[in-house]
Amino acid sequence: MAKLESTLKNMILSLLFISMGMSAALGYVYVLTKKPIEEASKKAETSAITDVLPAFDNDPLAEVKEIEGLRYYIGKNKGETIGCAVKTFTDKGFSGHFELMVGFKPDGTINKIAVLDQNETPGLGDKMKTKWKDQFNEKNPSNFQLVVKKDGGMVDAITASTITSRAFCDAVSKAYDGFMKNISQNNK
Repeated sequence: MAKLESTLKNMILSLLFISMGMSAALGYVYVLTKKPIEEASKKAETSAITDVLPAFDNDPLAEVKEIEGLRYYIGKNKGETIGCAVKTFTDKGFSGHFELMVGFKPDGTINKIAVLDQNETPGLGDKMKTKWKDQFNEKNPSNFQLVVKKDGGMVDAITASTITSRAFCDAVSKAYDGFMKNISQNNK
């Protein structure tokens, strides 16, 4: 095979063909992995709903409501509402965006919280996934200030991760406010 002359035209054509080939390969990988990623995400969401709500016998995914960027999954047992799981988020984390699933009892008391997605610093901010989040369990934000103690609230911050702790409180507050405004009032 003869060596191509190094001209601008040949360089542009070579780069164009390489770019087209890599773009096609990337597109193929995207199509190939899209469905498994969606299935894994749905499985994680279902697991989180089961984790944060008291025992239910309906399919909360079938009754999902999305209002103002938050998703609400109503849990029922024998036709009676036993709680609501709220998929919430914040963009105020040290590393930006993270998502939580917050389970509420009908009166607004937090049942449990699960961390869905986060990119906080390993060993510091990612401690939100540990027992630290359990301090919110069985607390009702109507009489439990969702603000870190350093800022005058009632939440113990993660050591050396005050920004993450504040962001976590922000996401939980957003879930509580949305639950009280959009869901709690409708289930009375």
